[in-house]
Amino acid sequence: MTTGQNQTATLAGGCFWCLEAVFEQLRGVAKVDSGYSGGHVPNPTYQAVCSGATGHAEVVQVTFDPAVLSYRDLLGVFFTLHDPTTLNRQGGDVGTQYRSAIFYHDDEQRREAEAVKTELEAEHVFDEPIVTAIVPLEAFYPAEEYHREYYRRNPNQPYCRAVIAPKVAKLRSKYLEKLKA
Repeated sequence: MTTGQNQTATLAGGCFWCLEAVFEQLRGVAKVDSGYSGGHVPNPTYQAVCSGATGHAEVVQVTFDPAVLSYRDLLGVFFTLHDPTTLNRQGGDVGTQYRSAIFYHDDEQRREAEAVKTELEAEHVFDEPIVTAIVPLEAFYPAEEYHREYYRRNPNQPYCRAVIAPKVAKLRSKYLEKLKA
């Protein structure tokens, strides 16, 4: 989806704290919002999403400038950040809310996401098949305030140190040229 010069991508790859912490560091990213998508209950709460009853996934909406960071490059980072071969799980986080999904905003994003997934599968980048769903975005519901900028506000929290910090370090080593100055 285009917003003036910027575009928006909506991605699910496990805990939204992890995705937010990495994507907000990329050059060309204007904003990252944590939230919920892909379910059937309007305005879900974190507790309802965690119950599995709403059908929502934890997602991030990434607002980015495609002149600086292409959607394809954004997807490249996305597929590096999580294991797209595990169904409804990322590490110790288990449940449908942690599924891998790309919620496309238009046909161009759908085509690009399908192409990237097909290329990764053809190159056998992963040992197992990619289970990442590519589905249309129907709605995005922002997460509660205490989930926003979680890593930045809580860097010493045990989950942040054990799970998020290694993902940030992985990004730094692999995508240094794409980081904000």
